[in-house]
Order: sequence, then C-alpha cells, then structure tokens
Amino acid sequence: MKVKDMMSKNLISISPDESTDVAARLLSRYNIGALPVCSKDGKLRGMVTDRDIVLRCVAAQEDPQAVKISEIMTRRVVSVDADEPLKTASALMAQQQIRRLPVQQQGKVVGMISLADITRAPNFSAETAQTLNDISQNIHHMS
Repeated sequence: MKVKDMMSKNLISISPDESTDVAARLLSRYNIGALPVCSKDGKLRGMVTDRDIVLRCVAAQEDPQAVKISEIMTRRVVSVDADEPLKTASALMAQQQIRRLPVQQQGKVVGMISLADITRAPNFSAETAQTLNDISQNIHHMS
C-alpha cells in the first residue's frame, strides 16, 4: 500500500505571508493540529502547529494579527512522496518523532498523512503500534 492510498487529500494549507491569527482560525475550524505552509506554486516552505502559535506568538506576548506565519513556522520539514510505501511514512514518523507528514508529488504538497491515517490501513495495526511506541519512547528519552 502506498502513502497516496491512505493520505488525507483535503489539504488545508497556509501562505507564509498570512498572519498567525488566520492559522489559528483554520486550525480551529478544521479541528487539525498542523498546517503545511506553501508558496503560491504549491511548494512546501514549512509547517505551523498549534504549539508553534502558542509558544512563538502568544506566550511571547506578540500580536497574532501582526506576526506572519513565516516568523513562527518550522522551516525544516520532513515530508514523504505520495508514491512511497506506507511503511516509509511510518518509519519517518518514528525516526523523526512526529505524528503527521506533508505528502508531496512532483515537488508540490498534495496531502497529509497522519498516524491516525496509518491506523486505518488494512493489516497495518502492528506497524502502527510499533511506530507509536517508537515515537513515545523517543520522546521519553528526550525528557
């Protein structure tokens, strides 16, 4: 099974020039925890999470309407190609201690895949359990 078979294709993304308050509203409206940050040509520029907004904007006592996404986003983003095997995405998540990955095809973001998406794959429950275990153990070792 490939990443494109299980990824979420209803992509909600944001421009690096948008303000942080717009990202917060999108995260709330769509009940998601992260947004890929894409340029107008669809290329991945970063990721912004609810945690980025809280720590890099709100807790820093910055004005969410004045702070651009480019100022708070994570720039070094791990992604996966749509045609890669699902196991590749799972291994990347475990290795990088993340629960969601932007999915690219021909250099453009076309979707997102999360640990929850992988859990829905037929005959993949053991792999998912191992991935979650690896993510959790790595986080505990970092503390």
